[in-house]
Amino acid sequence: MLLGLFGLFVLAVGVAVLGAERSMRISGALLRLQDTTAEIRVRASFLLLTVFAVLADRLGLEAILGAFLAGAIVNLVDRDQTMTHPEFRRKLEAVGYGVFVPVFFVATGVRFDLNGLFANATNIARVPIFLAALLVARGLPALVYRSITTGTQTAAAGLLQATSLSFLVAAGQIGVQLDLLRPAVYAALVAAGVLSVMLFPLTALTLLRSAREEPRDVLQAAR
Repeated sequence: MLLGLFGLFVLAVGVAVLGAERSMRISGALLRLQDTTAEIRVRASFLLLTVFAVLADRLGLEAILGAFLAGAIVNLVDRDQTMTHPEFRRKLEAVGYGVFVPVFFVATGVRFDLNGLFANATNIARVPIFLAALLVARGLPALVYRSITTGTQTAAAGLLQATSLSFLVAAGQIGVQLDLLRPAVYAALVAAGVLSVMLFPLTALTLLRSAREEPRDVLQAAR
């Protein structure tokens, strides 16, 4: 029932925002203030994000659900991004990747149960298993690129696709709250995600760099 009420509220807000966007008077005000210090579009987007996230949390739902729906509404309403406000998406990305993503990782590190992870050998053994599972579940689909890429590029793409932390943290927290996942297992899952962020991109870049340097070595040897 709560989820249904929240969905109706989101729908009503979406219709209201869409109607406001089509209003000539409001559109004129947005155009006038969007690239000033008011940054009206950016502020309105984060107001929407905050309202939805807080409301979802108060209703006993996941705050990430509210954040996702806020982004969906912005994406649905923002149809004219390349004509009247081409910098809007870039500003949102700058704030998101520059502020919220680092805060997310810091908060994840603060809440990480390191003692639970090292409580016994079984928990530690789960980390490489989860890391391998990430490679299989998210890395193997990169094989479909074989027809348009080299073997090195395919391997690098698989490693980059297998890199994951935010999804593991969010899904793991939901699992713990629903008693579907034990905290020790969640700690091992997050540890695997942290290792994927640290190791997979570095390995992928090393492979790509070596692939670029190899033709140079061959050319120099031929000379």
